[in-house]
Amino acid sequence: MMPPLTVIFGSYEAKKYDEGTWFINFMEGSQNLYLLEGEEKALLIDTGYGTNTLAAFVKNITDKPLLVANTHFHPDHAGGNGEFPSIILHHNWKADAGAVQPGPNLPFDISALPYPDYEKILLHDGDVIDLGSRKIRVLEICAHSNSSLAFLDEDHRFLICGDELEAAQVLLYPLSGSDEYYDLPWHLRLHRENMRKLKQLQPKIDHLLPNHNGFPISPDYIDRFIALVDAIFAGSAVIEDRLNHRFIEMDPIAPKLCRVKHNGVSFFVEKEKLLAVYGKGEL
Repeated sequence: MMPPLTVIFGSYEAKKYDEGTWFINFMEGSQNLYLLEGEEKALLIDTGYGTNTLAAFVKNITDKPLLVANTHFHPDHAGGNGEFPSIILHHNWKADAGAVQPGPNLPFDISALPYPDYEKILLHDGDVIDLGSRKIRVLEICAHSNSSLAFLDEDHRFLICGDELEAAQVLLYPLSGSDEYYDLPWHLRLHRENMRKLKQLQPKIDHLLPNHNGFPISPDYIDRFIALVDAIFAGSAVIEDRLNHRFIEMDPIAPKLCRVKHNGVSFFVEKEKLLAVYGKGEL
């Protein structure tokens, strides 16, 4: 018998990383949220699918006034926003709003959450969230989504990077049909530009904290993803038709996708669009 959806999508486990930092893991270990506590406030980064159980779970960890932010406005990261009265998010969140609506992308009726019309507090590149003796710097790194933010904690020496950087694969295609036209070479160059931006911060970072799959991961993944884009344009990356990802394989667009990899990292992209740029240099 299949367990209830709230168990599948809302069985949270908190792991203490250091003083004032918790990793909140769920979805059979495949997804992470982060809770950062300062002297005055706490910051929850991402809200999952909207189980209406996350707010209560976090209250059992910290009693500090809670701020809540999204790494980006996709259903598995912002679906639970309505559990909270206000959300801090990218100023361009509306560009991804179609993906975070009641319907097939979400297993719950998020319109029934306590705060369906929650306040939206907009962030821009370089903004700082002050938790009291703990400042979190915000970085704009949009390629996987139109609304991606990274969160740099210099004192604790880690960067929370959402879905723009991870150990498994980064998705660079129109997610669930959210964009009819998708300029792959532009997104590849943008991703590399974002990684070069993060590379300037490498001396300040001991760990990268992605929101999916293995974590923490080494900052050298920044260099690997830069090299992957270069290898695609040079024609030296490896193209595989097998995705080896059971969730992505459920997406209607899956038959069009391939995995392109180099030096231990990979993208999921539309194969036809990849072949149009593969090995042809900078287009």
